Order: sequence, then C-alpha cells, then structure tokens
Amino acid sequence: MGVERQYCTFTLDGQNFGVEVRKVQEVLRYQDMTAVPLAPSVVSGLINLRGQIVTAVDLRRRLVLPERRDGRHPMNIVVRTDDGALSLLVDSIGEVLLVDTETFEAPPETIAPQVRELLTGVCKLEDRLLLILDIDKAVDVGASGADAREPAYAG
Repeated sequence: MGVERQYCTFTLDGQNFGVEVRKVQEVLRYQDMTAVPLAPSVVSGLINLRGQIVTAVDLRRRLVLPERRDGRHPMNIVVRTDDGALSLLVDSIGEVLLVDTETFEAPPETIAPQVRELLTGVCKLEDRLLLILDIDKAVDVGASGADAREPAYAG
C-alpha cells in the first residue's frame, strides 16, 4: 500500500478535481472582488480576507474551460503557496477524500493538453475520475497558454 493523502475535491465544468488538503487554508462562498487593471485574464480580482488581500484566479479560465453561464457565483478555495495565500475560483466544493497515491495514474490523452499539463496525476474512484491539480503550476498565471482560448477537450 502506498501513502494515503487527503484531497479537497471540487468541480469545474462537470469534471472532478482535487488539491492536497495540507495546501488548503480555507474554503469560502463567493466574495466580492476588486478588479485588477492589466492583470492576466485568469485573475478575476482581489478579495479582502479578514484584512489580507488575496488574488483570485479563475480556474475555468486557467484551464481554458467555458465561462460559467448559469449565473451562479464561484466558490473560493484559498490555498497556501510560496508567495502567500491565493484563491482558486471553482464551480462547487466536494468532499475531503483519503486517496492511496499508488492508485494514481498518468492523465489520459483524452484530457485536453492545457488541463493535462496542470495535473500531477489522476485517480480512478468508484464512480468517477479525480484529476489531481498541481497547485504550483495552476497558480503560475504568467505561464504560457494561461490566456489562450482553445477548446478544453480533446477529440
């Protein structure tokens, strides 16, 4: 048996993602944001988190997924990075799962390249595939392709 790790799960455009719980500071409902002029399009704005200014990155834009069209506000997953706290905007928050790292596999070729490059692996659960997000790559908003507008799904 491999190492078991806890993952905070969330959805984006019907896909299930996970980030390591140890990197999650907190989960919040939608917060009002202040726009940041000249910021990359993946930066939705800044939120005030009890006096701390936190950049909010829209993961739909970062993964080149379609914009939210249902009128619902995104949820915030505040993560700790080397540069401080940062908020990831996601569609909905799931549960915390304990996953054996031995069950991880390489991301399949059917996942679009711009999504696949931000994953550390995938885990097959009983009823779905869990895409494990590499936080460091996901929050690198200066990365090439972060503002690209290509279809998110291959095939």
